Amino acid sequence: MAVLTGCQSAEAKETYPWHTDIVATTFWVGEIFDAKAADGSQMHSTYDPDWYANYGGCDGVIVKNVCQTEARSAAKNYFPTRTVAKENPFYLDLPFDDVNDATAAGLRQRVVPWASEKAYATAKRDPGFSLLKNRWVQLEHDGRTCYGQIQDAGPGEYADAEYVFGGGDARPKNQRYGGAGMDVSPALNSCLGFEHLNGIEDGVSWRFVDDADVPDGPWSILVTTSR
Repeated sequence: MAVLTGCQSAEAKETYPWHTDIVATTFWVGEIFDAKAADGSQMHSTYDPDWYANYGGCDGVIVKNVCQTEARSAAKNYFPTRTVAKENPFYLDLPFDDVNDATAAGLRQRVVPWASEKAYATAKRDPGFSLLKNRWVQLEHDGRTCYGQIQDAGPGEYADAEYVFGGGDARPKNQRYGGAGMDVSPALNSCLGFEHLNGIEDGVSWRFVDDADVPDGPWSILVTTSR
């Protein structure tokens, strides 16, 4: 894949439906949002108990022993400025945890569109093999198009199949964080031109895309393949 320094618009195949005008919040590897909450730490993800170490550390800057987010620039491909990332900085979550949520796990073979593909055959015999981890998502906001890989589940809900996989542009069930339907990484935050580094942003549209439909860009410099 060629390396680009900015976001790129591209037409993907009309395989998966668009989810429009979605609220997104920002999260990052190493963030401690709420130390008392089961889902309040980004030291690990639902798919990777060693996410912090495997990613390469804080996806931002450490200030007084706290991992904080930071602004990213197109000139540096939106990569972190202090950490040498070992995995793709363009990551996000969606509210369907097909590994650790019993409801989602029970639904996944029926609702995940690519569940029957040969590459995912392992999931039929291995409940710890996620159908979501590493999948690509196309995101649009304010005239910008960027791409990212799923690396966690949330926010707030973990079995929202109608929103994540439905074709009727359903609204997220989550009522927290402004009704957010996804969290995006600092790289995606800056690539998409969000107003705030760490806030609530509306007007995001997204859809799944297959690997072959992901164009070259900063998101393809370092692709996460770990399971």
